[in-house]
Amino acid sequence: MRATKMKTISNTRLLLVPIVAAFLLMSTAAYAAAPGITGLSFNLTAQPAYLNQPDGAQVYAWGYGCNAAPSAFAPSTISGATCPSMQVPGPTLIVNEGQTVTVTLSNGLPSAAGNTSILFPGFNVTTTGGVPGLMTQEAAPSGSVTYSFTASTPGTHAYYSGTQGDLQIEMGLYGAIIVLPATVPSACTSGLAASNKAQQGAWGEHDFRLSAAAYDHDKTCYDREYLFQFAEMDGNIHRQALAQVTARTGCTPGTMGCSLEVPTEPYHPSYFLINGRSMPDDMDANYGVEYPHQPYNGNPHMHPGEQVLLRIIGQGRWQHPFHEHGNHVRILARDGNLILSQTDAESLAGPLMFTTTTTPGVAMDGIFYFTGRGLNWDMYGHNPSSTDSNATLSCVADSNGYYTTAPLGAINYYEWCQDHNKPLQVAPFGDVESGGPATLPDPDIFTNGAWYSGSPYLGPDATTRATGPNSNFLPSNVQANPANERGWAFMWHSHNEREITTNNVFPGGMLMMMLVDSREFVIDESN
Repeated sequence: MRATKMKTISNTRLLLVPIVAAFLLMSTAAYAAAPGITGLSFNLTAQPAYLNQPDGAQVYAWGYGCNAAPSAFAPSTISGATCPSMQVPGPTLIVNEGQTVTVTLSNGLPSAAGNTSILFPGFNVTTTGGVPGLMTQEAAPSGSVTYSFTASTPGTHAYYSGTQGDLQIEMGLYGAIIVLPATVPSACTSGLAASNKAQQGAWGEHDFRLSAAAYDHDKTCYDREYLFQFAEMDGNIHRQALAQVTARTGCTPGTMGCSLEVPTEPYHPSYFLINGRSMPDDMDANYGVEYPHQPYNGNPHMHPGEQVLLRIIGQGRWQHPFHEHGNHVRILARDGNLILSQTDAESLAGPLMFTTTTTPGVAMDGIFYFTGRGLNWDMYGHNPSSTDSNATLSCVADSNGYYTTAPLGAINYYEWCQDHNKPLQVAPFGDVESGGPATLPDPDIFTNGAWYSGSPYLGPDATTRATGPNSNFLPSNVQANPANERGWAFMWHSHNEREITTNNVFPGGMLMMMLVDSREFVIDESN
């Protein structure tokens, strides 16, 4: 894809034309969160099943799942939650800092697969039962092992098989642990943080966060959160594993010939996954019935001014340079370790990342932020001469230049006031040098897909309210969008072009959209 960061929506829309038109129409308006299961004790099993892919293939895989009904699902506002006996990624375990966590793993893999296990990097683990393995205690075929540890540090952490990792992790034995901070800083429940939640509440939105802060630090507050686990699959490895498992059905574990000899090199992945799914499947609902073993999606959504917590884990064998268009991501921590200033322990020192390059086995937490600042036009389409009350709203800048003192229910809460009432172009259509920050395509020939506004303005009525020569920019996708949604779609994708294909067909793989909507569109993440 493009090597430069797209800072204006006009550039974004040019890149999105063929992609949004091609596959966003296939997706429904269902959004992601960071769903998982909660409790102090988890009963998991490792079992085989098949993963559905956009090219119609069903890929044989192994995965962790629930061996018994979980204590509870989180967030509780998500409906229809399930925890099957096999899923990829494995169930997201959501616990609290300081809690003692127990995970019992039962080995339901085919006999020829041999032992299996779980590693919990970053935690001091004790084990009960099982048999000795190279890296930890393992569960023998039809056996079990219990792991216990204290959730000592908040943040996002990985878990994965510690047995024959080149094969078992490739087959799908990995998952995530989210540790919530024991203490939420007061700054995250008052002031500006509380103001943002109040604005959401004024429009009838529910709170789908697991916490108000990612860490015990007042600079880790957030308004929405999403978990993304990146992995890849080599279809040839999975086919060979299935063939050997089938040939050894019923063999006695430990006897000669009752083991797998699946070569894992050379490695040529053909499927690139976010939360076990490829585009466009990753934009379908959480717990969708068409994905019985891939319950988690990857479909972020936000309003301008919201701080979005991204929980990111590299679960495969390759690094994946994932690029979040629209802004850089401010990294808070890696593997549960806050990145603090060496001279000021109260200040965070994480870098701004152009791509959140995922390293195998490494987790990171970061904040994505979009306000529209720098566009150089009023993205809300204000028009002081209009009779529409929403077109004549005020914008009173706070000390940072944003409208954060807006009354509850204001469409332009968090507007960048410097661009208030500024038309996109005061010169003739497309004449950038004479007075416009962007050149736009002819609206008569522009093709748009679901969600995307089709205009440089946010909101269903902003086009008719706008000033300047482009005020007649009528979206061509009126029928495709929900009645009150005219948002912008920022492409989020791997910067390795092969990884945005499925079996070498574009679009697919590690690709999704960040959907940015005006406040009047209620973001409902309950499926």
